[in-house]
Amino acid sequence: MRGRNKNHTQHRQEQFTENCRYLGLKLLAEEYQQMVDKANEHDAGYYEFISEIVQAEAAAKWQRRIEYLIKNSRLPQPPKMLADFDFDFQPKLDRRLIMDLASLEFIERNDSILFIGKTNGVGKSHLAQSLALIACQSGYKTYYTTCSELISDLNAGVYEKTLDKRMRKYTNPELLLIDEMGHDRLELQVVKEAHLLFKVIDQRYNDNKSLIFTTNVEETDWSEFLGDPITTSAILDRIFHRSVIVKIDGPSYRKYQSELLQKEYAEKNQDKTETV
Repeated sequence: MRGRNKNHTQHRQEQFTENCRYLGLKLLAEEYQQMVDKANEHDAGYYEFISEIVQAEAAAKWQRRIEYLIKNSRLPQPPKMLADFDFDFQPKLDRRLIMDLASLEFIERNDSILFIGKTNGVGKSHLAQSLALIACQSGYKTYYTTCSELISDLNAGVYEKTLDKRMRKYTNPELLLIDEMGHDRLELQVVKEAHLLFKVIDQRYNDNKSLIFTTNVEETDWSEFLGDPITTSAILDRIFHRSVIVKIDGPSYRKYQSELLQKEYAEKNQDKTETV
């Protein structure tokens, strides 16, 4: 008789967890016993008990969504954190502006951000990726690509007759980050490729969707870089119309870190020589 009751209880528990998973209540399926024990310890009422379960499930579901958004954003790993950016190294950069952009109000207002800096390594990509990560953490569907990757992908779509499908990767997200324009000129030598970039910029502009763009190409040199003055003019018109311009003119942080590394090794070798 006792064995029959045990089997019945086990069957009910299994059925309960199966129903939880079917309803998408993954946390409850895994931790229901701890939740029941906690409720018993605190003598919780029915409403309080159910409320805590719902809140826990909502928090767990939100966390799964954030993880999904970050994974599908294709942001480079490890992620760039805004807290890790050395603002003291770039004293000319308006820190208050960056913090204001981190509120993501620019997305709500359908504005965009253009990071410009002639020198590589000044932190354009770090800041852009940090803001994109914050967007993911706030529930915005975000997508990351470099400029050359985007154009190569769409160019392949022209030949494979999959352009419309590939375009949706760049036009559907609420926030698109196009990084590193100016790093690979070899893939931008064909005039029609500038038109492909225009298609993405124009579609997002018409759909009132935000864009983050980073480049080390000065505005006057975009035409030479993209190879098509008319298309370039149309791209510039749309990007600059509703963009917050963030210019970073300062030293290269990568060069600074490299110099520190060389100095560190030089000091170690000197210490070894003196020891010998």
